[in-house]
Parts: sequence; C-alpha cells; structure tokens
Amino acid sequence: MSESINEKPPAARTWSTRKFVLITALIATLGAIAGAALLINIFERKQEGRNPFYRVVDLTDETEDPEVWGKNFPLQYDGYKRTVDQIRTRYGGSEALPRSPTQADPRSVVAQSKLEEDPRLKAMWAGYAFSKDFREERGHAYMLDDQTFTERQQAAQQPGTCMQCHASVYVPYKKLGGGDLIKGFEAMNQMSYTEARKLVEHPVGCIDCHDPSNMQLRVTRPGFIEGMAALKASQGIANYDVNKMATRQEMRAFVCGQCHVEYYFKGPEKRLVYPWQKGLKIDDIMAYYDEVKQKDWTHADTGAPVLKAQHPEFEMWNQGIHARSGVACADCHMPYKRVGALKISDHHVRSPLLNINLACQTCHKWSEEELKARVETIQERTFKLRNVAMDALMDLINDIKAAKAAGKTDEQLAGAQDFQRLAQFYLDFVEAENSTGFHAPQEAARILGESIDFSRKGQKALR
Repeated sequence: MSESINEKPPAARTWSTRKFVLITALIATLGAIAGAALLINIFERKQEGRNPFYRVVDLTDETEDPEVWGKNFPLQYDGYKRTVDQIRTRYGGSEALPRSPTQADPRSVVAQSKLEEDPRLKAMWAGYAFSKDFREERGHAYMLDDQTFTERQQAAQQPGTCMQCHASVYVPYKKLGGGDLIKGFEAMNQMSYTEARKLVEHPVGCIDCHDPSNMQLRVTRPGFIEGMAALKASQGIANYDVNKMATRQEMRAFVCGQCHVEYYFKGPEKRLVYPWQKGLKIDDIMAYYDEVKQKDWTHADTGAPVLKAQHPEFEMWNQGIHARSGVACADCHMPYKRVGALKISDHHVRSPLLNINLACQTCHKWSEEELKARVETIQERTFKLRNVAMDALMDLINDIKAAKAAGKTDEQLAGAQDFQRLAQFYLDFVEAENSTGFHAPQEAARILGESIDFSRKGQKALR
C-alpha cells in the first residue's frame, strides 16, 4: 500500500531521468572544456620553457649595445634598465640628489657625498684624489658617467686602466688588440683616461658577462683572469683558466668578481693587477703589497706610504658563510624569478634588502621584518666598530702630525708611519667594501679590531 503511494507517475520519472542526463552532460562538457584549456595552457608553458627566447636579431661577438640584446631578451633587459633606480638602505645605496648641470659635468642627479657625511675620510685620504670627491655608489647604469665626471679626474691624472670596470670594454679591447683581448687590455691601460674614454660607449653590458653564441656566463676581464690564475697557482693548480675550469655556480660569482675586488695599477704601464698571489684574505693581500713595496700615495699630513683599498666585495664574500655554503653573488643580488613559465635571473642588480622575498626567503624561512632586522643588526655593529677604528686612526694621524711639527726625524717617525699604513688599509678594506660587514661579519669585526690595534701601537711608537 505504502509503495503505491510513494511511487511517482511515469511522466514525472521520465522528466527526472532527462534532467539527470542533461545535468550530467553539462558537467561533462564543462569538465572537458576545462581539461582542454588546462592541457593547452600546460602545453604552451612547456613550449615557452623549451624556447627561453625568440630570436629577433642575430647577436655576435661584436654586438655591444645592450638594447640590441634586449630585443631577444626583453625581460632581462627591462631589469637591466632599472639599475637607474636610486634607493637607499639604512647603511648603503644612494639617494638621488639634484644638481645643476654644467658644461664640464652634465649630470643633473648625483649620489650623496660620503666626504660630507664623514669629514674624517678627508683626513684619512689627505693628498689623494679620493679626498676631493667620494660619493655613494650608484647602479650599473651610472658606472661610466660617474667615473667620467668625478672631481677625482681633475685632482689627478687617471689612466685608461680604470675603464676595465667602468665601461663595457670587451669589444673595445678586442678591436684595440687586433682581436687579442689581452693585447687590447695592455694597450688601453697605458692610455690616459681621456683617450680611453673615446673608445667606449656603454656601461657594463650583456656581452661583458655572456657568450652571445650560447648565453653561457663568461669572464671577459683580464685582471680577473690573471688574478684567479695567480690565486690558483698559490693553491697548487697550474695554468688555471677560469672560463674553462670554473663550475656554473662559481661563474655566478666570478662574473661579479671581475670588478668588485681589490686591485692596484702595477708599474709605469699601469697594468691592472688583483693582489691574490698569496690568497684572498686581507693579511695575504697586505703581505703581497709589502713584498712588492706597493704604495698608492704619500699621506699629505704624515708622510706615510699608504694604500687605498678599492671595493673588495669578492674577497670579503669569500670569507663569509654564504660563500662557504655555495651561495653566489647572483643568488642574492640577481635572484631567480618567475615570469609566466620562464625562470630568469633578475637583472635589476641591487641590494638584497630591497628584494628580501626573492633574495633571502628562498633559503631563510623567516619574515621579511626578521631578516631585515638581522642584517641591519650586523651592519649597525660593524658601523659602530668602524667609527671606533676611524677615531683611533685620527688619533694616530694627529699624533704623527704633532710629532713632525715638534721636529722628530723621518727615521723617528718611520715606525708610526708603518702602523698608519696598516691601520688605514685595514679600516679602508671594510669601509670600501659595500656590505657594511654583512658579507663576512666576523671577518669584518676582526679586521677593524686589528686596525684599532695598529693605530694604538702607532701612537706608542711615537713615545
């Protein structure tokens, strides 16, 4: 009886069945469309992955203009162009300061003067061109203009050697050397800066780090090629060729180390030499300089034969935990990023503090605030210790000046002058290195501690 009451009429059963079939068909159709769209998307992304760039122009070993390379690699070129950005971090980077252009210096924007921020630098570099003009470094886009128009050019005659790391020189070197990179390098070293400047057109470009035939990284700076060969020879490895023997990950640091290093100009031919014959640590470099009796200038106030540290980022990074862990410069300053299905290196080269998500959080699973605080704590402590070392050096310089004024002979001052040479170079090694201690915190602290000790020993030598 109950079954007969609940049973639907035949017409109603037919409609329910049709409704079920229609809904099922609709769902199946939508599912098929979605599945097809997903497969098409995956296929397109795989195709993009197989073809990392579309060849719009043919690149050769003489294609110097980055804009031409950018036609094949627009994503990388967009990042490269952004190195014009001027953003300051707490202890680095640069602000864009307006200036009135002149005929001699057409720049309308410059970075802030470090000499004005800390006048003690003028005393440290008294008698040297850096005491006339020294500003915060700007991005790669400015490297040629800032070197061309610095007031240091008026203070002292600069050699063509400077061009190795302030311009795209691979093609000019090859042309100058009749196809021989090293001969072109040697010829340009001996030119005046003004003569060499006429031969270059661009700041560092794509061709300086990439082989146009296959886009592999390569080292094009003779100073680094010879420096690494000397370093490896000191480790028992003969005839080291960085372009043939380095690993791909090593090259991600070496292409940056081509220029971010300590160096000096050797002899009247002004050959650019990286002083790595005994090792990369400051003590090794100092031992080499003492052995070859190198001095960059005579200090104007004390008569000491002193040295100017350049920008030894590569050497300091080599003493730190990131280098020991196999992390290269590009991993932090040019981290990988995703653009569609493509994985590329971010060519907007900058401080990792301005790109913590990609630069740091790939490895460190902490918040951006925590990671930034850790870095700034290291830099704050380094900067405080740097100021203590700077004060100690000023005390030594003032004491030697006073001793000279009181009539002490050169022989009586020699011991204190030697300590000034040491104290100044050790302090400058951290000062000129652009991480404020972050690349190797303990090594930076050790070096500054040694500098303070040298200054105090210099003062004692005058007693």
